[in-house]
This record gives sequence, structure tokens and C-alpha cells, in this order.
Amino acid sequence: MSWSGRRVLVTGAAGFIGSHLCDALVELGSDVTALVRYNSRGSVGNLELLTADRRAALHVVAGNVEDSDFVGSQMKGQQTVFHLAALIGIPYSYLAPLSYVRTNVEGTLNVLEAARRCGVERVVHTSTSEVYGTAQYTPIDEAHPLKGQSPYSASKIGADKVAESYHHSFGLPVATLRPFNAYGPRQSARAVIPTIISQALEGRPIRLGSLQPVRDLTYVADTVDAFLKIAASDAAVGQVVNAGSGRGVSIGELAEMILRMMGSSSTVELDSERVRPPDSEVLLLLCDANKALEQIGWKPRWSLEAGLERTIAFVSANAHLYDPSSYAV
Repeated sequence: MSWSGRRVLVTGAAGFIGSHLCDALVELGSDVTALVRYNSRGSVGNLELLTADRRAALHVVAGNVEDSDFVGSQMKGQQTVFHLAALIGIPYSYLAPLSYVRTNVEGTLNVLEAARRCGVERVVHTSTSEVYGTAQYTPIDEAHPLKGQSPYSASKIGADKVAESYHHSFGLPVATLRPFNAYGPRQSARAVIPTIISQALEGRPIRLGSLQPVRDLTYVADTVDAFLKIAASDAAVGQVVNAGSGRGVSIGELAEMILRMMGSSSTVELDSERVRPPDSEVLLLLCDANKALEQIGWKPRWSLEAGLERTIAFVSANAHLYDPSSYAV
């Protein structure tokens, strides 16, 4: 499928993955409408970090996916929709669970209904590996049971099921991508890798929560490639497809790796504020991406080490975007 001239709507365009996806689509020649959450400052989030020519090529629209009328107005004439808009912070979901239902479940419903009414050719819905909960077996394939271990993951399970229902009930051509832990340039301090790097840059002790959880980390360029490939695959319609590296690393091992790469002598300390409730913490995520290879022809190309080098370079060059002294939820 050619992306050149294709009319594409990206919700959550101001976010970490969304901004990289918009960047890639502009490079491919797509006509991109970038939907960002309205704010009174007029900030477009991570889209501000795109080069001037890439940003100028975007049609940026501010609004809220919780507003069905607004979503419907932006859906008209679109051919492909990438739905990434979501509340994603797990710690904040403990404090404001209703907000997660409204944005992640109702917002997804609004996007799907508008796409159905407007006859969109393809919708890609974004899931998360958090919906699996702590692995009951590894590697985790798409048949693994779902378990809502946080209000965030529960809301994403709900959104995934709404997407599934729109395919079965209305024939909506929707495919669900389930990325494992993406990382890379532009990721906020809410995530563990920028947290480690930004604290190390100041020579601080690295304050973290539990060091035992194991994560499957995927460089953002690979994640974006998975979005593009699933959108172009007829075989993926009505399906859920994992996107992960198949390599597991504990948070403690990750911290040691980053500090070693940075030549940092910082020590790692437990911060009780960052420790999640024991039954809510997902202890093990390790991806089985065989379906991605078979159905959409995707496999990761970036090693963890190469991706971390790029991420360390970005955070080092943009230290002003991070506040190592505070805990970002």
C-alpha cells in the first residue's frame, strides 16, 4: 500500500509514539491530520520536537476524543485512522480511574463509531501489553488471558473489547496493535528509562520503585514500523497483534545497563512512593511476536543497546525537558 497522498488521522499525535508515527507518515508523503488534546497554552506536545518542515506538513487539530461531535468532525474524508489517544500513566490511574474510563473506553468508542459512520478504510487501535497482567506463561502470545491489574489496564481491556465488537457487529475494518514497552527519544519522565537517565545526568542516586519486574522493551522506530505494517495488512483486520522484542530485562538490570553505558557511578535506591500495590504490579512481560511476523511481516530491527544509546543522547541533549527531583506519575 502506498502512503503517499493517503489521508490519515492520528489521535494522540502529541504523545511519545504518536509524534514519531506522524513524523514517519509525513516522510512517506501522507496527508496527516494530527489530533492533539486541547489545552489553553496551545502546546502540541512532542510535535514541537519535529523539524520545522515536518511540523509544517501536519494539519494539527486540538480537541478531545471524549467529545463525539468533535471526533466525528475530524473523521470525515479520512482513509486510515491510527487511534493512540489515551491516558497511560499507571500510578495516576490509581488516583483518577474514572478519567481512564472516559478517555480510554468512551474515547475509543467515539473514534470507532465515527470511523464506522464515515466509512474509514482502516482503523488501527492501540492496545498495551499491560492488559495481560503478570505472565501466566512466556513468551506471551495473543491467546494469553487478559487481567486488569490496574485501572489503566482495565480501561485498555475495555477499549480493546469495544474495538473487537465493532469488527464483529458492524464489519469495521479495525486491527489492534498490542505494543510491549516502547522507549526512545521524546519519551516523558513518566517512563522508567528517561527517569534513570535524567537522574544519572545530575549525578543523583537513581530512585526507583521495584527492581524485580521484567519488561520487553521495543525501540520506538520498531513500534512505528509495526503500526504502519498492521495498517497495510488485510490479514490483520479483526485481529490483535503483539509487537515486542522477545527479550526480557528486569528494571534492576536495565538501570545497571544504562549507568554502565553512561559511565555513571550513581547508586540505585528504593523509593517507596514509586512502589505499586503488590497485586497491581505486573511482574513479567515477555512477547511472542510470531503472529506479527506471519501476518504483517514485522520483526524488530533495533537492539536494546542501540536504542538506549539513541535515548541517552536525546535525554542528554534535552535535559531541560526533565525534572529529576520529582516523581512524574
